Amino acid sequence: MLFKDAILQSDNRNLVELTEDILKHLMDLVVSLVCSGELSLARILRKNILDKVEQKKLLSYTNSLKTLAARSVAARPGTLHDFRSHEIADQLTLLDAELFYKIEIPEVLLWAKEQNEEKSPNLTQFTEHFNNMSYWVRSIIIQQEKAQDREKLLLKFIKIMKHLRKLNNFNSYLAILSALDSAPIRRLEWQKQTSEGLEEYCTLIDSSSSFRAYRAALADVEPPCIPYLGLILQDLTFVHLGNPDFIERKVNFSKRWQQFNILDSMRRFQQVHYDLKHNEDIVSFFNDFSDHLAEEALWELSLKIKPRNITRRKTEREEKT
Repeated sequence: MLFKDAILQSDNRNLVELTEDILKHLMDLVVSLVCSGELSLARILRKNILDKVEQKKLLSYTNSLKTLAARSVAARPGTLHDFRSHEIADQLTLLDAELFYKIEIPEVLLWAKEQNEEKSPNLTQFTEHFNNMSYWVRSIIIQQEKAQDREKLLLKFIKIMKHLRKLNNFNSYLAILSALDSAPIRRLEWQKQTSEGLEEYCTLIDSSSSFRAYRAALADVEPPCIPYLGLILQDLTFVHLGNPDFIERKVNFSKRWQQFNILDSMRRFQQVHYDLKHNEDIVSFFNDFSDHLAEEALWELSLKIKPRNITRRKTEREEKT
C-alpha cells in the first residue's frame, strides 16, 4: 500500500535526478505493473517519468541558450572599429613585448649562421607572430565586400600605425605596413588621399640606401622600444657571410665587434619594459591572429574584386571614344 501511495503522490520533485540507470529501473517497473494488472498505477508512473524527461530536455535547452547568450556577449565588440586606435596599438605592443623579452641573444646570433627553428625557438615564435599579424590585417581588409568598408579599415590601420610609432613599436608598425603595402591589397582601388597617406608611412621602411630612414629613427628613440628584427637578422647574416671567423688562424675581432654592435641595441631595448594596461576584450578579438587567409586565397579575393584585365578594358574603351 505504501508503494502504491508513493506512486500516486509522485511529482516532478520526486524524480529530480533521473539517471539512465534509474530511468531503466522505472520503466521496468511500469512493465511489471502492466503485467500484474495495475494499469492505473502504470499509467501514472509512466506519465510522471515522461514529464520529468521533458522537463530535463527543456532545462538543458534553456541552459544552452544561456551559454550561447553569454558567448555572444563575450564576443562583443565584433569589429575593429569598436576599439580606439591607441588602445589597439597598446595591446599590439604588449603582445609583441611579451615575446620580444623572451628572445635570447645567442639564438639570434645562431639564426644568422644556421637558421634552425629548433635552436632559436623564441625568435621563431616572434617572427611567426609578425607574419600572422600581417596576414590577419590583409585578410580582414580584403574580406570586406564593399569598397568603402575596405577603405575605412585601411584608414583605421593607418591610425593604429601612427600610435605604434609613438610607442616605438616598429615590429607591429612594419607588420601592418607590410600588409597594407602587399600586392593583393595595394592593387585594389583606393582614394588618392588614402594612397598618398600610406606612402608617407612607407618612407620609414624604404629599402633604398640600406634602410637609412629606419636606422636614423631607431638611433633616436629612447626605450622602451621593439625594433624590427628582420633587419637585425639581415645585418647579422651579411656580417657572418661576408667575414671569416678567423684570419690567419686568429680570431676575426672585427667581425665579432660588428656582431656585438648589432646585438647591443637589441639587448638595451629588452632591458626597459612598457607600462601599459592589459585589455582582455581587444586581445580576445585578435584571437592570436589565427583567423587569416593564405596567400593564394588573398590573391583569389583580390582578383575577384579587381580582375587583372580591368585596366586594359578601361584603356580600350577610352581609345575608342
